[in-house]
Amino acid sequence: QAQQELEQKISVAEKQKNEAIPRSLGEAQQMVEQAEGYALNRVNRAEGDAARFRALFEEYRKAPEVTRTRLYLETMEEILPKVGKKVVLDEELSGILPLLNLEGAKRPGGQS
Repeated sequence: QAQQELEQKISVAEKQKNEAIPRSLGEAQQMVEQAEGYALNRVNRAEGDAARFRALFEEYRKAPEVTRTRLYLETMEEILPKVGKKVVLDEELSGILPLLNLEGAKRPGGQS
């Protein structure tokens, strides 16, 4: 009877081993594939960013002031809608409150 119990325990252990090893190998392979996909994504994004920077730099070399102004205006277009109240002060004006209220101002194309 002790021999039977031993053989039964060995059989159970073999079964567990035969289930655990393939599952672990599959999980490991999945982790490797995810890591490779992540690395490829990062490399592609970096290459795209570098290509955009090179193109922007070429435009800057051709017309520095125009490019600088364009970048400034594009940045303002992107961030100003996210800002709440906007107040623009004109340092040239004196004697009256040099204030331009942009809250209710209409944008070109009927957008506010």
